[in-house]
Amino acid sequence: MSGLAAKSALVFGLSLIGAGATVSPALAESPHERGPDPTESSVTAPRGHFDTDTTSVSSLVSGFGGGTIYYPTDTSEGTFGGVVIAPGYTAGESSMSWYGHRLASQGFVVFTIDTNTRYDQPNSRGRQIDAALDYLVEDSDVNDTVDGDRLAVMGHSMGGGGTLAAVDDRPEVRAAIPLTPWHTSKNWSSVETPTLIVGAENDVTASVRSHAIPMYESLPSSLDRAYLELRGASHFAPNVSNTTIAKYSISWLKRFVDEDERYEQFLCPPPSTGIGTDFSDYRDSCPHGG
Repeated sequence: MSGLAAKSALVFGLSLIGAGATVSPALAESPHERGPDPTESSVTAPRGHFDTDTTSVSSLVSGFGGGTIYYPTDTSEGTFGGVVIAPGYTAGESSMSWYGHRLASQGFVVFTIDTNTRYDQPNSRGRQIDAALDYLVEDSDVNDTVDGDRLAVMGHSMGGGGTLAAVDDRPEVRAAIPLTPWHTSKNWSSVETPTLIVGAENDVTASVRSHAIPMYESLPSSLDRAYLELRGASHFAPNVSNTTIAKYSISWLKRFVDEDERYEQFLCPPPSTGIGTDFSDYRDSCPHGG
């Protein structure tokens, strides 16, 4: 471009701005982006971009009841964020196993754990989630694959209550996803971790009116938060492969663990609710990241 043309272009651009035109900056690229540009097909697929493998953790470890770690086998793009997932009351890690390869293949190290006993209460499960995070980063066979500064937690039922307890105690965790959570406490106003709560419309074990919704509403209004309520679903919806849960969990983890703004499109604007949709309710603090 000649000097005259460049000057004319600059003047034209400044005149547009002066006239009130807005310039939309390109999304900032995160150094933690993993995998190709996402699409609706990629976030709903049973498997993502990365090949995965597993390693078992003995029940004799201290602090929790062992489990299974799912991890990407290709580390050429760098380390990955870590996700610990806890089961609900009386359940074992097998009830959460479907998340393993599905999330790991999207670029996460995923640790589905057993609890010390199947009857442990939410706060105990929260402490065990915390212990599992430490084990994953410090002592696991894949500790060189996981980034200890980019961690997330998930859990079902009392494991979901434990998820909230864990991040309430460990605010540096990047993302939390309580799944049809149960806890005697409904006030989580001190939580600082971006939190996606998944509720189920027909949950009679942890009714959304007495658990998921008041938990969500208690979170600080300034927090990045979302509430997803599955239409016609029961308390146990998170225990079986569910494309909607997977899509929004992957997007939430990518957005806040990897700071990958390419996934904001799947969270904001919020989806439609009502007859003919997957949601009986959906609430979100869009747009995310302030």
